[in-house]
Amino acid sequence: MSLMIREPRPEERAWVARFLTQSWGSTTLVSRGHAYDGLELPALVAVLDGEIVGLATFRCADGECELVTLDALREGQGVGSALLSAAGQEAGRRGCDRLWLITSNDNLKAIRFYQRRGMRLVAVHRGAIDEARRIKPSIPLIGEHGIPIHDELEFELALS
Repeated sequence: MSLMIREPRPEERAWVARFLTQSWGSTTLVSRGHAYDGLELPALVAVLDGEIVGLATFRCADGECELVTLDALREGQGVGSALLSAAGQEAGRRGCDRLWLITSNDNLKAIRFYQRRGMRLVAVHRGAIDEARRIKPSIPLIGEHGIPIHDELEFELALS
């Protein structure tokens, strides 16, 4: 049983589309006021015993890499950590010196996960998710633990 991280194969793009739609409501992903088509972003999949058990999407520009999505289908087995590490390595290969991401203010599990892996909270973008609903109205008003979703939290990991 070994976990492998790799780019999705062409025949797996349909799986990526279904997964993004199931997890994020569509393949449209909104971060910092910009909409991205998750199918057009570079991606990594985590594969365990021939089964895809995780997905990360990212975009690199201007020496920075944004981790747009990170999903582990099997929690507590190192899938998310492996994807995060691989995304950092890929960002470094692409000449980036910063890996960053946005999560919502209600996502307590992610906040804990990222901090435990060395990422630092560097900004709170107040009301950013309220604004993002203009682009993607399907973003819920209430999130995990009954917490109203309003703000984007920005985490980063220095790669250099």
